[in-house]
Amino acid sequence: MDVDRGIRVAVDTGDVILGSEKSIQSLKLGKGQLAVVAANAPKEILEDVEYYANLSEIPSIVYDGTSVDLGSVCGKPFTVATLIINDPGDSTILDDLR
Repeated sequence: MDVDRGIRVAVDTGDVILGSEKSIQSLKLGKGQLAVVAANAPKEILEDVEYYANLSEIPSIVYDGTSVDLGSVCGKPFTVATLIINDPGDSTILDDLR
């Protein structure tokens, strides 16, 4: 499974929320199909994402890379610690997790 490619295709063709605050807010509302957190995200953010994802029964994965890596995978010139995939678009990332 190529997580990098799955994330990139989802960002390009689907509906993705970038950023910790918006991601956690979305999880609190039970929205999203997958939560992704960078391995070096602050501990509080990682715990919040896992907690709210579990409450909402939304799968979450820890991205095997830094927030800088995750930002560049998303094609953004900034760091991305957390993202929520609402609609994967043409990406098969949700199928790969099953």
